[in-house]
Amino acid sequence: MGKMVPFLFISLAIVLVFSLFLVCSPNPFKVTPKQGLNSVQNLHALQETLPKTHIVEENCDLFTGHWVPELRGSLYTNSSCTSIPDSKNCFKNGRKDKDFLNWRWKPEKCELPRFDAKAFLEMVRGKKMAFVGDSVARNHIESLLCLLSPEETPMDTYKDSEDRFRKWYFPRHDFTLMKLWTKFLIEGEERMINVTGSSAFDLHLDKVENSWAEFLPELDYVLISDGHWFFRVMYLHQGNNITGCVYCHEPNVPQHNISYAVRMAFRTAFDHINACKNCSTGLVTLVRTFAPAHFENGFWNTGGYCNKTSPLSEAETNFGSFDWEMRNIQAEEIERARQNGMKQGRKFGVVDVTRAMLMRPDGHPGSHWDNKWMKGYNDCVHWCMPGPVDYWNDFLMAVMRRESGLVS
Repeated sequence: MGKMVPFLFISLAIVLVFSLFLVCSPNPFKVTPKQGLNSVQNLHALQETLPKTHIVEENCDLFTGHWVPELRGSLYTNSSCTSIPDSKNCFKNGRKDKDFLNWRWKPEKCELPRFDAKAFLEMVRGKKMAFVGDSVARNHIESLLCLLSPEETPMDTYKDSEDRFRKWYFPRHDFTLMKLWTKFLIEGEERMINVTGSSAFDLHLDKVENSWAEFLPELDYVLISDGHWFFRVMYLHQGNNITGCVYCHEPNVPQHNISYAVRMAFRTAFDHINACKNCSTGLVTLVRTFAPAHFENGFWNTGGYCNKTSPLSEAETNFGSFDWEMRNIQAEEIERARQNGMKQGRKFGVVDVTRAMLMRPDGHPGSHWDNKWMKGYNDCVHWCMPGPVDYWNDFLMAVMRRESGLVS
C-alpha cells in the first residue's frame, strides 16, 4: 500500500493540472462524447498525436490531409497581438464561438510542425521578404506579424496613404518584411464612366505591374498570391490589341473564361522574375495557392453568408470546385517557371493552402467584421485572426525548412 501512495499523488496532480487548463485557458476546447477525456490515459494518447516542434519529413505531402482536434488553441490572442486589424478581429466584433480555433492540420502520412517564431527569424536573418497580392495576401502577412510578435516587435518603417504598400523592419534579426499590393499582378486599369468606376478593367496580359515588380531586385524571398479580383468584366490586351474579354458578352470580341486570364497573369509575373537581370541569383519565389471564399445562399452583395462553426470533413468538401481549378492553374504555372528558371539558378516553390482551406468555412469573419461603410454585408473571403489563416505560416515555414534548395 505504501508504494501506491506516490503513484496516487502523481495521478491526482496530473488530473488537477489538466483541470486547471480547462478552466483557465483562453481557448478551452469543447469536449464532445466521441472525443471525451475520461482518464489520464486518454490525455496521454491525445498528447502523443501532437506534432513535434521541428521535424519536417522530407518526402511527405504536407498539403493532403484533414483537420483534427487541437488541445493548445492558437499561438496568440486578439489581446496579445495588438496589430490585428479591426476587420479581422472577430472576437472584438462579437464572435462568441471559439471552437474554430481548436483544430490543426494533419497531413495524411506525416506531421506539420507548429510555427516557431524564433526559428523563422533565424532563417530569414539579414534577408528581405515581400508578400505580393491582394487583400488576402495582406491577411496572410498580418497573421505572420502576430505569430512573430512574441519574439520581436518590428519597426513600422513605411506605410502609404492607403496602407497598400508597407514595410516592417526587425532590427534584432536585420529582417525586412514588405507588403506589396496588386489586384492582378499585371497592368490593369478600371474603365471610367463619367468619372465613376465601372468595375470593368482593361488587363494587359503581357505587362507586369511595375508597382510591385520594381522591388524584386532587393528581395531574397517573394511570396505571390492573387485571384479574387478576376471575378469581374475584363478586356484582355496583348500589345496594342484587344484579344478577348471575360464576361463582356460583346459580339465581335472573343470570349475567354477567368481561368485564361489568371493563367496569363501568373505566367507573365513568373516570366518577368525569370528574366530579371538585377534580381539576386538566390531569389526564392513562392506561390501561395488560391484561398477559397465560402458564401452560402448568395454572394457578397446578394445576402450570402458564412456562419459555420467547425471544419468540413473531406466527404463534405467539394474538391471539384472552381477554387480547385484556380489552385491547379497557379501550381502549373509555377512549375513551368521552375523548369524555365533552372538554368538561371532561380528557385520556385508552392505553399499549397487550397485543400486545407476548402474545409474551413468556419474561419471567416462573416458578420463580425465591423465595416461601417458596408453594413449588412458578410465577409466570407478574408479570415479571422487568430484562426485557420495562421496555418498558412506553418505551411510556409515547413516548405522553407524542408526544401533545402529554397533556403539560401
